[in-house]
Order: sequence, then structure tokens, then C-alpha cells
Amino acid sequence: MMKLTLTQRLSLVFSVLLLACSGASAWLQIRANDMREQEVVQGLSRDLAANIVNSVTHSAPLMDANGLRPDAVRTLFGQLMGVNPSVEVYLLDNAGRIKGDDAPPGHVKRDRVDLAPVQRFIAGEPLPILGDDPRSPDARKVFSAAPLQLAGQPPSGYIYVVLLGEAHDRLAARVDAGNVLRTTLWSMALVALLGLLAGLTAFSFITRPLRRLTDAMRRFDANGVPDTQPPVPRSRPGRRGDDIVVLESAFAQMADRIGDQWRALTHQDQQRRELITNISHDLRTPLTSLHGYLETLSLKSDSLAETERRRYLSIALAQSAKVGRLAQALFELARLESGGVQAEREPFSLVDLVQDVFQKFELTAQARGVALHARIPPRVPVVSADLGMIERVLTNLLDNALRHTPAHGEVEVALEPRGDRVLVTVADTGEGIPAARREGLFQRPQRPMSGGAVTSGGLGLLIVHRMLALNGSSIRLVDRAGRGAVFEFALAVATPAVGDGR
Repeated sequence: MMKLTLTQRLSLVFSVLLLACSGASAWLQIRANDMREQEVVQGLSRDLAANIVNSVTHSAPLMDANGLRPDAVRTLFGQLMGVNPSVEVYLLDNAGRIKGDDAPPGHVKRDRVDLAPVQRFIAGEPLPILGDDPRSPDARKVFSAAPLQLAGQPPSGYIYVVLLGEAHDRLAARVDAGNVLRTTLWSMALVALLGLLAGLTAFSFITRPLRRLTDAMRRFDANGVPDTQPPVPRSRPGRRGDDIVVLESAFAQMADRIGDQWRALTHQDQQRRELITNISHDLRTPLTSLHGYLETLSLKSDSLAETERRRYLSIALAQSAKVGRLAQALFELARLESGGVQAEREPFSLVDLVQDVFQKFELTAQARGVALHARIPPRVPVVSADLGMIERVLTNLLDNALRHTPAHGEVEVALEPRGDRVLVTVADTGEGIPAARREGLFQRPQRPMSGGAVTSGGLGLLIVHRMLALNGSSIRLVDRAGRGAVFEFALAVATPAVGDGR
């Protein structure tokens, strides 16, 4: 079975309704014309029965003291119907029974006429008034009526004249039926055709936005989510109340949202692949080195000197520690990116936290020959953040700074109140970060320009970036070419309370 489009279904329904309305309109028009004709005929012939009564009262009375005069009735009725064949004259008694007529035998189908319409007619009520047709068991027609009475006596009957009788019906059916039907059909066909054309044009115009939207949805379904914004229709000003325009706007917003989500997922997947590639390279290097030294120890344990054996073991331990740190960093980064970690903010003193972190790195700094300095002004405000996360941020930054600062260098942590925030700066006197590596430094681990392995500092900076973001802050690299690396971030002040006064 052929499936119709919305426009075709609307057009089909409209055509059926239009034909039905045209037929009903034609029927109502014919009926209205018929009622108008009856009203005109009854109005023109309203006094016909009264004139008949007046004319026969003196010339040929229809009644005398003994009752009806049948000869006079037949003579009068024959004369009247001979003059006007369309009328039919009847003589009724006070009960409405037919007492006289000039109809051919078998044509009269009733023996009485309802007098209620007759009384209404005589009382002068508005026309048209339809009464019983004696020659039909159920038809009603316009008539004229007048009481028939002797002088000084109450009415003893009525003259009842059917104005459009059988002869009129036969002639009208034979002469006018064809013309009326043809005229009605032609007018109905013309109205239906013009209405159909107008309706189809209107439906085509109204459903044009819907067709455009359908085409856009089909393209969107066939082509998938494009790299750029999908070509979907947009709402035009001034048409906000249009349901189809509202649907267009909703689809456009949905397509934009799906496109944005798809591009975000694609970007995240690309970053994930790059991260896995970099981490795989990161893990492969220390694991290969660890495996090599352990294999050497296993194969040459008898021939190696004690000093060489200890050196190999020391290198293997260092590589295993590196793998452990990298695995721990990966685990922590996965927790941060999963969305399951939330910052639990609390007020704390940055001064105390910096001192605690410094204590963890004192031995490491001494072993590397690097000096640790803290530049802390008096009255440092208490900040509001997740204490554990900020401790990890400072730990990662100091660890990176110490590993990239040569002997006799310096690493400094500075605190500086700035309005409702406290600026934290971590600076070193190492080799700094090349310009080529600065872009995207906090998005994913970066390989050194030489193409070697990615150090854990890349993951460490990424973890720092995620943790500060959870605390409503961000980290940035301060440009200080040739004088080491400088990282800074700011934390919100919790209360106006002062620090420890140092």
C-alpha cells in the first residue's frame, strides 16, 4: 500500500471535506430557493381563498340551510382549476375532514387536513406556513385558506387551496429539474475546484518548513554528526508562535547539542589515545631498563664485581620506583577525570602548609645541592580549599622544580595576598620550559623535544591542573625565558583572619 506524505494526506482530507461541504451547500441552496419560492407564492396568493369565498357567496353559494351543495362545489372547483391548473381546491368541515374536491378518482390520499396550520394562516402569522397535501400521505405544501360561513352563523367549514399542486410538481420536474441540477453541479464543481487549488497551495506553503525540516533530519541521519555545525533550519523573527518553527528551533538546538557532544567525545577520545600512547612509551622505557639490569644480574651474577652488582641493583630500584610513581600518578589522574572526586573545602593556613611541604623535601634538596626558600609576607590570610589537594599541588610542583634544578640552584615558594585571593608562586633556577612545549602543557603529558621518554612531571602538572580546577582556581606558567620555570595559582580567602604573623 502506497504511503502518503503529510501534504498528500492533508490534501486528501481537505478534498473530501470540501466535496462534502459543497454538496451540503448545494442542498441548502436548493432548499433555500424552494422555501423562498413557496414564501413568494403563498404571499401573492394569501387572499385567494378569501376572494373565492366572497365571490361565490352572492353568485353561487356553496352552502345553504340544508348543508353543502355538491353541484355548486364541483362547478366552482372545476372552474378554478381550469383557470389555474397549479392550484387544488378542497372544501373542509370544522373538523378538517375533506367534504368536497375535484380530484380524479384515487388521487386523494387523506380524508382530513390538520387545521392547526389553517388557524395560523387565518391568524396572519409569518409566512411560509406549510399545511397537509391531501394528495400525498406525508407531503406538506403552501396553501391559502378562508372560513366558509352563512351570514350571522359561526363557520361551518373552510376553503383550502393547495397553491403548488400535482400539476405544478409534474411540470417543474419536467422543465426545471435538468437545468437546476446542471447549474448546481457546475457551480459545486467550480467551487470545489477553486477551493481545492487554493487549499493545495495553502497546504504546500504551510508544510514547506516541515518538508525542509524533514530533509534536514534525513541528511543528519544519513551523514551522521558532521565536523562542523549541521545545516538545520533556523527560526525567523516574528514567527515564534508557529508550531513548525518551534519544532525547527528545537531540532536545531538538539542537532547543535549532539554535534557539540560528539565533537567533545571525539576530542576526549583523541586525548585519551594520545595519553595512552605517551604513557605506554613512558612505561616501556623504565620497564625495559629494569628488565635489562635484572637480566644482566641473573646471567652474570658470578662474574660481576660487587660494586657493579650494587650499581645494577641501584639502577633497577630507581627504575622500579619510577614505574611505581608513574602508576600512582595514572591512578590519581583517572580518579580526578572520572568525576567521582570532589573538593572538600575548609579554611587553613597556607603558611603552615608550605612549611610542612618544605620539611618533606629538605633531605632531597640537600642531596641535590638545591636551596629551598620561602618568601612569606606578614599577615597572610587564611584560604578556603581542599587541604589534601593543595598539599598535593605544592608537592608536585616542588618535586618537578627540584628534579629540573641543577646543583647550587634555588627553588622558591612565594605567597602574596591580593584582595580576596592569595597568589602562590613556585619558581626554580633550572633550564625552564621550551616555548614549543608551553602550549597544552596542562592538557596532556608532553615529550621532550629530543623525542625521549615522557617524565612523570607531565602527569604531575596535569594532576595539578585538575586539582586546582576542582578548587575553583587555575595554574599558569609565567614567561621568564632563560631563568627557570615559574608557576603560579591563586586561592580564595576564607576569612579576614591573619596568619601567624611571619
